[in-house]
Amino acid sequence: MRRETVASVERVPHGSSDDPAVLDFSANTNPLVPEGIERVYREAFDASRRYAPEPPAAYAAAAAAYVDCDPAQVIPTPGGLAAIRRAVELAVSEGDTALVPAPSFGEYAREVRLQGGTPEFVPATDLLDADPSGHALAVVCNPNNPTGAAYDDDALHAFAARCRDAGTLLLVDEAFLGFTDRPSLAGTEGVVVARSLTKLFGLPGIRTGFAVATGEWHDALATARRPWNVSVPALRTGAFCMRREGFVAETRERVAEERERLREALSEWFAVHDSAAPFLLLDVGDRDPAALCEAALAEGVALRDATTFRGLDSHVRVAVRLPEEHDRLLAVLEAIDA
Repeated sequence: MRRETVASVERVPHGSSDDPAVLDFSANTNPLVPEGIERVYREAFDASRRYAPEPPAAYAAAAAAYVDCDPAQVIPTPGGLAAIRRAVELAVSEGDTALVPAPSFGEYAREVRLQGGTPEFVPATDLLDADPSGHALAVVCNPNNPTGAAYDDDALHAFAARCRDAGTLLLVDEAFLGFTDRPSLAGTEGVVVARSLTKLFGLPGIRTGFAVATGEWHDALATARRPWNVSVPALRTGAFCMRREGFVAETRERVAEERERLREALSEWFAVHDSAAPFLLLDVGDRDPAALCEAALAEGVALRDATTFRGLDSHVRVAVRLPEEHDRLLAVLEAIDA
């Protein structure tokens, strides 16, 4: 990326609150973490006095088992967004275009612009029907953020095949796929998959993730990766988390049950989008989303004003958390609506 290009690209807003007194429904991270994770993190201190293993083979093996791919296809990264940036850097040159879903995660378009490219927005619901020909990159978020919609697996593979035929890299962000039992596209030819451990394992401050790619895209990502690009504590905790199959299964079951309970309750006030993710997108109708978020925050509850997502003007997003926290959320919304 060039300094002149970067100067013209603004940052994009995100959810999350750093106030410990606030019940945060604006960020889509698991409120629970795997048992034993603190011990693993603390035990990583002694190993942190040395450089991380290079390459981090144990972490790659855990990631490969987690998404069912070959360990040699895994490129460790400090979070899913680092994987996204590196893929966009390698695919997009100045003057290129990229197919980007909307509404969706704002960083996709930003990363394309940082490389001097132009995002060509396609409705997220229609993305897999788009023609990738002539584009350097196509991006899919599965399940999509902020709508929560998950794509059909056969349709995804068909789109990946069309991208391969067109010579277009397909970047699939699977940050929330771990909350579902749907298969990953990891290991699919012509596809770079970006995975984050932030959301499912509730550890946003430990920057851990990875990319998966094959062929020339894998070789380019592996060569471009900085040595020691993921810290020892991140490697140790990340590998530990990805082996916690029981925690993953319990989280999926809880999220599915609580998401449905929350959807039914919120439907009393709002139009609620179907979701396969750990969040729900609400159309608040004639209400002012910003005012609704401000009123909830005054009661100690943070919501995500979703009007910052392209194409949304009457929406709020809420994370799926714990039953007692949902009771608090519903009580606050009832009081505001009264």
